Amino acid sequence: MKKLLILLLVCSVSISGFSQTIMNSTPEAAGFSSERLKLLDNAMNEWVDKGYMNGGAALIIRDGKIAYYKANGYNDLDTKAPLQKDGIFRIASQTKAITSVAIMMLFDEGKLLLTDPVSMYIPSFKKQNVLVNFNAADTTYITVPAKREVTIKDLLTHTSGLGYAQIGSKEANAIYAKNNITAGLGVKDRTLLQAMTRLGEMPLMHQPGEKFTYGLNTDVLGCLVEVISGVSLDEFFRTRIFEPLGMKDTYFNLPQAKANRLVNLYTETPQGKLVKATGGMLNSPATPIYPLVPHTYYSGGAGLSSTLYDYGIFLQMLLNNGVYNGKRLLGRNTVRMMTTNQIEGVPYASGTFGLGFGVVTDQNSGSAPAQVGTFNWGGAFATSYWVDPKEKMVYLFFRQLQARTHNEVVEKFRALTYQAIND
Repeated sequence: MKKLLILLLVCSVSISGFSQTIMNSTPEAAGFSSERLKLLDNAMNEWVDKGYMNGGAALIIRDGKIAYYKANGYNDLDTKAPLQKDGIFRIASQTKAITSVAIMMLFDEGKLLLTDPVSMYIPSFKKQNVLVNFNAADTTYITVPAKREVTIKDLLTHTSGLGYAQIGSKEANAIYAKNNITAGLGVKDRTLLQAMTRLGEMPLMHQPGEKFTYGLNTDVLGCLVEVISGVSLDEFFRTRIFEPLGMKDTYFNLPQAKANRLVNLYTETPQGKLVKATGGMLNSPATPIYPLVPHTYYSGGAGLSSTLYDYGIFLQMLLNNGVYNGKRLLGRNTVRMMTTNQIEGVPYASGTFGLGFGVVTDQNSGSAPAQVGTFNWGGAFATSYWVDPKEKMVYLFFRQLQARTHNEVVEKFRALTYQAIND
């Protein structure tokens, strides 16, 4: 009788999908047509042949089963070394989802509230000011007092008024550069807390809660993880997220033993030719080898490198409502909060945003075939991911490009994914 009860419990958990792990499969077992997936293969090869990308890799998981896991094209155009599907990619802003999960884990543990003002943890965020006039000639500016303090929820929804260093507005770029605030890549000899403390002293780009401005919000969240947990963001990620989930190839500091798996970064010349990127990236001195340069500045907004498979595990955990391989990271209602619209009434060109993710609704489904409820984001070096709960599907498309055109291939990839669903 005891064995029967255990068996029933295991079966009920498996049926719920909450402990579902990624498994090797056939396209048909995952509900895809092998024949129609050949259209995706053909398109990926065509994009390489036309010079739209040196190479690209994709992972499609449905109902926990791998339907497609391939790399096409080259890691090195000169030697014709092929791109490997287990290559380690600079995922840049895909770091943000992991940082957001870390914050929400602390929320689940009662360590913080989303309504907490950031100044509770980083005092320089107290009594902030808001930019109203900027003089580009000498970078002077005029401010007014903020109507209220920035909260943790403001950071998660990018409605705090913080701008982005180096890749933001001209005002944010100038003000942050003058005060040695960066986008977080290739930073050495300083800590995240030091930089975020200075950021709190800078003016906000608008009043908290009144607009969506993509900015350094998630770097501040990473700093809050460090302050509240008492450990570095690197250690928190490793011990609380990566090791429990079995993510073995995701790092701030890529080990030398895995250096040969770091995918080459390409850029596009004005003439449209793809060449290896060698100089500064994202308007910063950081070079493409930054994941291999030891550092202790852990950018929660952009600092990680990872693989398709590792990130697929992370996304499958979210699709499973916070559980993977029997390890619960988040409560299912916390995942619901994160993946539903949290900026009602706030102007945002792309539609809706949750707590760390863009979210598809009836109003912003556009021309993509994704089901309502799909959540997503991407990274500056041409990596993208989506989770479609109604289709029980996780799908990722990774390239490594800096300056680039032909971004239409991303939406074509999505269309080619959905057209191959066979049930």
